[in-house]
Amino acid sequence: MQPVELLVAGDNVEPELLARVSSLGHPPRVIGVYRRDHLPHADTPPVGVALWHVADPGNVGTILRSADALGPAFVALSDGCADPTGPKAVRASMGALFRVPLIPFEEAPRPWIALVPREGGPLDQAADSCTFVLGSEREGLPEEVLARCEERATIPLSAQAESLNVAMAATIALYEASRRRSASSR
Repeated sequence: MQPVELLVAGDNVEPELLARVSSLGHPPRVIGVYRRDHLPHADTPPVGVALWHVADPGNVGTILRSADALGPAFVALSDGCADPTGPKAVRASMGALFRVPLIPFEEAPRPWIALVPREGGPLDQAADSCTFVLGSEREGLPEEVLARCEERATIPLSAQAESLNVAMAATIALYEASRRRSASSR
């Protein structure tokens, strides 16, 4: 058995080695290693999204990116959500993973506003400080989660549209909260 060499900050690694361990078509030139408990989790902002069983890592990463761009906002994850530190989620987050507070689903601040495809109230009338609760694209939010939400809101869609991608719906909700914050601070 060969001894393992530990790298320290600033060490160079041969590009061929990075290419062999990368899952990307174009391997990275720089990598970083972080401990999960060093990710942001303190100082939860007053607005965010809580995801229920969102299993696609690309959607989780995209939602983190939207929370970063339209925040400050947090992301709360239930059991059954994709790992936000998995390669596809990290890539989709474009670094937002290292700036957006991640909290457990149950710790998301109240009020909870369920985003539903039909028969919810207008999104622009949601509370300024709230948690938008979104479910997986296939299943949506189960009745037991809907029952725990104080309100339901719907993003208006054209008649022929069935629904939005969960990352797009989260982004629109975060944009609306950001727009209202901006308008009230003028």
